[in-house]
Amino acid sequence: MPPLVPVPGRPLRRAALLRVGRLAAGLLAVALLGGCTALPEFAERGSGQWRPKPEIGPQADLQPQVPRDPGFPGGAPDSAPGQPEGCDDPDPAVVATCLAPVSAITVLPGGRSALVAERTTGRILRVERGVAPVEIATLAVDAAGDGGLTGLALSPSYVEDELIFAYVTTSTGNEVVRLAPGDRPKPVLTGIPRGASGNAGALGLDGTGTLLIATGDGGDPAAGADPGSLAGKVLRVNTSGAPAASNPDPGSPVVASGLRAPGGLCTDPLTGTSWVTDTDTGGDVLRRVVPGQPFDAPAWTWRDRPGAAGCVVAQGQVQVALTDRAAMFVLGLGPDEQFVGEPRTVPLEHYGRVSAAAIGPGSAVVWLGTVNTEGDAPIASDERVFQLFELAGGGSQD
Repeated sequence: MPPLVPVPGRPLRRAALLRVGRLAAGLLAVALLGGCTALPEFAERGSGQWRPKPEIGPQADLQPQVPRDPGFPGGAPDSAPGQPEGCDDPDPAVVATCLAPVSAITVLPGGRSALVAERTTGRILRVERGVAPVEIATLAVDAAGDGGLTGLALSPSYVEDELIFAYVTTSTGNEVVRLAPGDRPKPVLTGIPRGASGNAGALGLDGTGTLLIATGDGGDPAAGADPGSLAGKVLRVNTSGAPAASNPDPGSPVVASGLRAPGGLCTDPLTGTSWVTDTDTGGDVLRRVVPGQPFDAPAWTWRDRPGAAGCVVAQGQVQVALTDRAAMFVLGLGPDEQFVGEPRTVPLEHYGRVSAAAIGPGSAVVWLGTVNTEGDAPIASDERVFQLFELAGGGSQD
């Protein structure tokens, strides 16, 4: 249709006006359709609602979506997936099933597969959609007192050396070991106290590729404040276990003190700031790691203790797995690591008790693992590893 150009002194005819009206209506419909399909996001850093002393507050439920990639023709399914039968799960978001409780996940280069830790068996498995899990190694662990195999991390140069780091509880203590292909596990850092509880630990990499270790207090709250103990700390070491040169005290692996029972450790790839989930006298908490400073007031508190566990930082958001609530909790980040906007909850009842969380470099796909058999009401096909691609908005504020 040729463009309509009014001629000076000559009004448009009725037919032409109708054509203009139809064109304007079409453009308006396109604009409205585009607006309806846009996903809501937290405010960009630098704007939004500031929360200097945050606690659990108003929430809106979000609906997760499964990954949209070549493995998912047509994108997300139009209807809810059927129930699993044995080890056959029709849910396209599920990567692996029929596992033992999943305590840690680390995504392999390329983002198509991941390594999964089973807390009670000590097994490390390589999982990928459509492929049977492959056992990489089995570590000797003591799973009593929330211990076992609880942390995994890849070497900063994994593509070249294929080294894997694991946090394990043995009969004598907690330690970090290193695994090389075809070799036996070798200790990297030992002497982390164990006790009747507080044995779980978490591993990660900071912004410089240095290994981060979050340790429990071994059931002794005073150990977290003891500078001579490795319990209840965030430690930073190189791949040989030596203290990182950039530590507040170059001769000590300790970066921050005062943890009790860490459930997850994650680092913001943009700022290098690390976060730890933990428990405190006032509830479950999210702590921000400030090198050289003890943990003081938590950055966020869940007073109802929903089981804050694994965490990831992506797209300007801290995302925390809440085990007992069967959900992911999302906080937007602003300047100086302040929280902005309203917190959001992603319900995951279909999968049950989520615990482990991981994300690959530069990816939007969050990998999650379950610990349903550790709860009161196990569901079919325990345990599972599944993926969330994006957090789509919806619902009103609670």
